[in-house]
Amino acid sequence: MASAAFRAWQRMLSGRRLDLLDPSPLDVEIADIAHGLARVARWNGQTEGAHIFSVAQHSLLVEAIARQRARLDRAIRLGILLHDAPEYVIGDMISPFKAVIGDAYKAVEARLLAAIHLRFGLPAELPADAVALIKASDRAAAYLEATRLAGFSASEARRFFGAPPKFSAATERDYLVPWPAEVAERRYLERFAKVVGG
Repeated sequence: MASAAFRAWQRMLSGRRLDLLDPSPLDVEIADIAHGLARVARWNGQTEGAHIFSVAQHSLLVEAIARQRARLDRAIRLGILLHDAPEYVIGDMISPFKAVIGDAYKAVEARLLAAIHLRFGLPAELPADAVALIKASDRAAAYLEATRLAGFSASEARRFFGAPPKFSAATERDYLVPWPAEVAERRYLERFAKVVGG
């Protein structure tokens, strides 16, 4: 009996089939990204609150932090919103597990991110200064999530994510209370529309 053919694609609710090994920008839809990211839990779901803290909500937090740090053009804001977009397909693997898996995960993630960037008019790889801003804002968000939601002490979070970031009370109120999936999806789509609209 012949074994079933190896399947390396994911069917999306839009009807698209996204090939994980050779992703095409033509198979990327923002509705699929928003839907998936709103249902992927940060911290493997080990957060406080009635709902998961989703990658969609995290992406909005990172973008809010970046806006507080620098004046951003449309392309960089879009790059920030999409920085974790591959996770709508591959999930949010915690950093310790990524380190165990190594380069195979990074290669798949990089191919997916390049296809996503191209789909929305960004270069496959963002400029180094944009990548640095995204990483710094991502680490700041991780510090806040770790200490507010995931049970880390301030000293433990500082060791893994760096110094505590400056942030407003509005940032904490607006972004650090986990939202239901449908709220995270809607807010992600609204922010995407605002960024791409200018």
